[in-house]
Amino acid sequence: MKTDKETRDNLLRCAKQEFLEKDYMQASLRNICKNAGVTTGALYFFFQDKEDLFANLVQEPLNRLYQIMLKHYNEEMEYPPEMLNRLEEVGDDIDAAKRVIHFMYQNLEEFQLLLIKSKGSRFENCIDQFVEITEKHYRRMADQMCEYMHVPRLDDYMIHWLSHMHIDIFVHMLSHEQSEEEALKHIEVIVKYLISGWIRMFQKE
Repeated sequence: MKTDKETRDNLLRCAKQEFLEKDYMQASLRNICKNAGVTTGALYFFFQDKEDLFANLVQEPLNRLYQIMLKHYNEEMEYPPEMLNRLEEVGDDIDAAKRVIHFMYQNLEEFQLLLIKSKGSRFENCIDQFVEITEKHYRRMADQMCEYMHVPRLDDYMIHWLSHMHIDIFVHMLSHEQSEEEALKHIEVIVKYLISGWIRMFQKE
């Protein structure tokens, strides 16, 4: 006879497969229970509803990714202003991007659920939350850069656009690159490109 932990883990495995195949909206609790070999009553013993089941698959890796991002952003804000104009010399942005890529590929199925399969759940706007966090960070960095370089303040539209582009890069990687090795190779070139464009925006003509 299976223990409660074994039953719960089996339900999560079957749920992950169902969500990956059909996405959140189309996934069936009945199918999940059938594949797990349990009754729906057993499922409700462990999980409140479909969204709670989904959350148990994605919430922890999502929180950890937020922590990785915020840690890097907070460290970046500690740079002296003159260093923000020489980010390519620091190398932290490339290292941070590689850490994000590695973590996402270590939890590939969970992030595929979050980024591609979560419509209809409370997680469907998680990309917007990543953009919002990044936008706040870029706003602070840009204001410091403008003050240091004595150039006009970068408008909010550009900050929002840059933030979206930043996050969309990782979404695209996860959606199109099956190999972490290839994603890591590409992200290094992409970050170098982004840093060059960022610095160029604050240079006087």
